[in-house]
Amino acid sequence: MPAARVLPVEELLARARSLAEAGPRQLLGITGAPGAGKSTLAEQVVAAVGPAARLVPMDGFHLAQAELRRLDRSARKGAIDTFDANGYVSLLRRLRRKEPTSVWAPEFRRDLEEPIAGAIEVPPEVQLVVTEGNYLLIPDWPWDEVRALLHEAWFLDIDPDLRHRRLVARHVAYGRSPAEAQNWALGSDEVNAALVSGTADRADLVVRLAESPPAQPG
Repeated sequence: MPAARVLPVEELLARARSLAEAGPRQLLGITGAPGAGKSTLAEQVVAAVGPAARLVPMDGFHLAQAELRRLDRSARKGAIDTFDANGYVSLLRRLRRKEPTSVWAPEFRRDLEEPIAGAIEVPPEVQLVVTEGNYLLIPDWPWDEVRALLHEAWFLDIDPDLRHRRLVARHVAYGRSPAEAQNWALGSDEVNAALVSGTADRADLVVRLAESPPAQPG
């Protein structure tokens, strides 16, 4: 992985504001391994930019639970083949070309463990779309199209031990036992993390926050 720059959150927020002002619409991608704090940083960016920004997470393109069971992938939920990659790319294309009417994006609901279609409105006046997820910089088709659609991509680095503790706490918070949480964090999550870490060199910026945000899904 390329060496990360240690930056305060405020510097990244200023960078995002400048990106939003570049017009006519900019797409910012925030990626990193599971538990890196992508969701928290993305939410901070959108809050800092204000109404001109919208958050459209990659997680809205999780396959439905019924399909994961049918495909025998439930035990690997979150792996790269448990997402509708083509659907995600198609949405990013629409968002980038800034259609004259609102575009509606799906949202992943953690309480339901299901994606919900048409849950996020992106009206035409939005100047900055922030998208976050594990696989934004994957070089293989169809994921490779994601990088081409992003005006800027940030890779969020983090101390591995801290990332692991966050993942275990997150899995416990969503109903797994401590033992199950530990197994998932060291198993499926680590496989995904290894894949994602190999894509950092495709980012515009590899960053480690000077003060890490609290753990959130992502």
